[in-house]
Amino acid sequence: MVEWCLPQDIDLEGVEFKSMASGSHKIQSDFIYFRKGPFFGLACFANMPVDSELERGARMKSVGILSPSYTLLYRYMHFLENQVRHQLEMPGHYSHLAAFYEDKKGVLHAGPGRGSSLPPVYWLPSIHRYMYPEMKITHPAGCMSQFIKFFGEQILILWKFALLRKRILIFSPPPVGVVCYRVYCCCCLANVSLPGIGGTIPESKPFFYVNVADIESLEVEVSYVACTTEKIFEEKRELYDVYVDNQNVKTHHDHLQPLLKINSADREKYRRLNEQRQMLLYSQEVEEDYNPCEEDLFVLFFLEQNNRIFQTLLEVSASQDKTLTAEHARGMGLDPQGDRSFLLDLLEAYGIDVMLVIDNPCCP
Repeated sequence: MVEWCLPQDIDLEGVEFKSMASGSHKIQSDFIYFRKGPFFGLACFANMPVDSELERGARMKSVGILSPSYTLLYRYMHFLENQVRHQLEMPGHYSHLAAFYEDKKGVLHAGPGRGSSLPPVYWLPSIHRYMYPEMKITHPAGCMSQFIKFFGEQILILWKFALLRKRILIFSPPPVGVVCYRVYCCCCLANVSLPGIGGTIPESKPFFYVNVADIESLEVEVSYVACTTEKIFEEKRELYDVYVDNQNVKTHHDHLQPLLKINSADREKYRRLNEQRQMLLYSQEVEEDYNPCEEDLFVLFFLEQNNRIFQTLLEVSASQDKTLTAEHARGMGLDPQGDRSFLLDLLEAYGIDVMLVIDNPCCP
């Protein structure tokens, strides 16, 4: 149940299920990102043993905030962690939370009927070098390197699905905080900063944590990246295109099966990414004032890769014969044979008018 909130007239239906992940009773603490209507939320959860039959031996609470954007939420993680501990030890004392709200209010629009006038909340569809510093506060240091370490070469499979704006659902048992970061990292794979790209395709939206209460809203989504702790989602195939169970990436769609195979161009990209990471680590050691972080490198690596693909596709679509050859594929950093299916899906998804003349070796 929602025990206390400000402002009091805001619609918080279902937020109690979003701010406390299913299965959290098994862990001591966690944090959780989620969406609630047009807003993003961050909640910190804690679980304290108590000598009380009424509370069945444990007191569990979450303290959270809602904002139109998630990029600033990470700033308040420490405050929320302290407050949830305070609420467990001294239930019913809300003065610090009220003071925090008075200090920060104005970001959230409250009251019935005003939701429709809100600007839509989008994840950045394009990202430029000068915009990027604004996003650094979104994630802790090491978030991207953990993502690369966890998925290895499979980040290239996730990259293709993210670029195609597929519905990606990541399953993991609690704690769910680190899995919310995987959702964020997945969205970072799909940035394009070329004008005229992405106008016909849905935004790559991070939904962060979802549970069974979100099934209705997920049914109408054509593209999202989300995570869940509820295994029942695996059976609900109509809700997702790609299901990620720990490091196992799978899809039930036959036409997407070829995208699950790592090819030589994927391995080359992965090698290049790691090479650049090593060079960055070396340069940080020898030049103390040289301070780009791994997060910048990761985002820009995929941004440049995506721009190169779409730049080539746009140039070919503007040419007289509109013919995309194996040479073009190699120039884009793709495998002419291994990425043939991916290219066809990409052309269809983005509505780019070119003719693919790469022979399929499987067919006479």
